Amino acid sequence: MQPSFWHDKWASQQIGFHLGEVNPLLVDNWDSLNIKSGAKVFVPLCGKSLDLCFLAEQGLDVVGCELSQTAVEQFFSDNQLDVDAQALADHTLYRTEQVAIYQGDLFTLPAHLLEDISAFYDRAALIAWPDEMRRQYVLQLAKLLPPKSIGLLITLDYPQETLTGPPFAVSNDWIMEHMSEHFEIELLHTEDVLADNPSFVKKQVPWLTESVYRLTRKG
Repeated sequence: MQPSFWHDKWASQQIGFHLGEVNPLLVDNWDSLNIKSGAKVFVPLCGKSLDLCFLAEQGLDVVGCELSQTAVEQFFSDNQLDVDAQALADHTLYRTEQVAIYQGDLFTLPAHLLEDISAFYDRAALIAWPDEMRRQYVLQLAKLLPPKSIGLLITLDYPQETLTGPPFAVSNDWIMEHMSEHFEIELLHTEDVLADNPSFVKKQVPWLTESVYRLTRKG
């Protein structure tokens, strides 16, 4: 999956993955992480998600990374936020009072930019990748996140053979096999969400579950 795939999606506004509200699972589960006000939280592949606004409203400093310049610009314009842009080596930093987004490739984001991160949130990143790239993403996330940082991960699982992602199916077994080396993992919640996703029903996906995990970076 090449960067052009995501650029084309945003250019044509084929962004069914964008949720036009704050994710209810984020609202229901974030407090369980006990993240202190003023902490910095990292959101990979953040798009123009309203979840960024929710996290900022919790008194957190939000740091996102997003490949699409269109997505980043729409986030600030949609929310009527003044923004400063600063060109860096391989990224452009867009920043307002409590939200900063590095526009560029997550896989080339330098780890030193996230040295003071203590929390993270992934609703759309892990499930955005096919298996091999997903493994690379886990390694990059582990490289970027400081030890002891705590995060919330939201995944989807369904019979992968019934649908061509993204979003891709990520099972609990996959998470335990490929993430437990780097993270302590606690499953917080799983629910059947097929009825709430008519696009999956229309494509005759027989079942669809959404799960929420608490992750703690080992080390």
